[in-house]
Amino acid sequence: MGTTAQAALTPAPITSAQPGGGLCMSLELAWGRCRRAWLRRFWPAYVRRMSEVRQGTCPDCPHDIVDPRDLKFYRNVCGYRFRPEDDRFAWRGRLRLARYGLAELILFSVLLSTLTLLFGSCALLIHALFWPAVAVVVGLWLFVISFFRDPERTPPADADAVLSPADGTVSHIEEVADPDFPGGRAFRISIFLSVFNVHVNRTPRQCRVATLRYYPGEFLDARAGECAVRNEQFWIDFVDSRTGQLVRVKQIAGAIARRIVCWLREGEDLQAGERFGMIKFGSRTDVLVPAGCEREVKVKIGDAVKGGTTILFNLKRS
Repeated sequence: MGTTAQAALTPAPITSAQPGGGLCMSLELAWGRCRRAWLRRFWPAYVRRMSEVRQGTCPDCPHDIVDPRDLKFYRNVCGYRFRPEDDRFAWRGRLRLARYGLAELILFSVLLSTLTLLFGSCALLIHALFWPAVAVVVGLWLFVISFFRDPERTPPADADAVLSPADGTVSHIEEVADPDFPGGRAFRISIFLSVFNVHVNRTPRQCRVATLRYYPGEFLDARAGECAVRNEQFWIDFVDSRTGQLVRVKQIAGAIARRIVCWLREGEDLQAGERFGMIKFGSRTDVLVPAGCEREVKVKIGDAVKGGTTILFNLKRS
């Protein structure tokens, strides 16, 4: 319990909102390059207008930003931004599907619809025994849609509440060694996310983003004891707006989950229950506070929790 992630992992630069990359991210970035080339060739007036309404600065910017879609993966590392009224694509965030999973949804939909047509044709032309295969493929498609669901949540009106940052099952409630916290000790609650849970992460308190750290690593099962110090993970250190205490959330990859998403920038102010990222396909999320803080735990190991609504514990003023 006395080991911290720094002892086993080495931090890496944060280059995007999904620093671990991935096939779907690569495909989406490639599509973005084609889209920007098409816009510059056939819609130069639109490109000029977007350049005029674009705000902020990004000296020697390595990112090619034409419109708000190009900030999807670079919001946290690029100085450019667009006002909400200038974002014609904000409706994608209202689909109740995680925007950072839309590429996966499209890819899986194409593959599974192709299989559905193939097995359906075989069922009609060859034998009815192919119909169960059609049912399985449709079931897989519905599962993928369910995995990337992003429901609205209303956080409780409790100023002392530390909310769950994720949906899942409480797997650990304990004190651990951590030199970043007063006295070198932290109180930790861990939440295991199965493939059936919502995987969007939410802030546990009204807070300000202080520090962001990304650690590449392994992909052990998220329930394994060593996953907290060996797996790929992203640390978000928040400063609690009410108490001034450090509240840390760790997004930890699992055996199936290989892609951690966090789109926050240092210095941002967030409300309790606000979305800040996700982990794709089964994982673990930890929330840590100073071990010496006064608290009242509201959950126990094995409890099911919901991100942004379930109160893990109450945090009192120091």
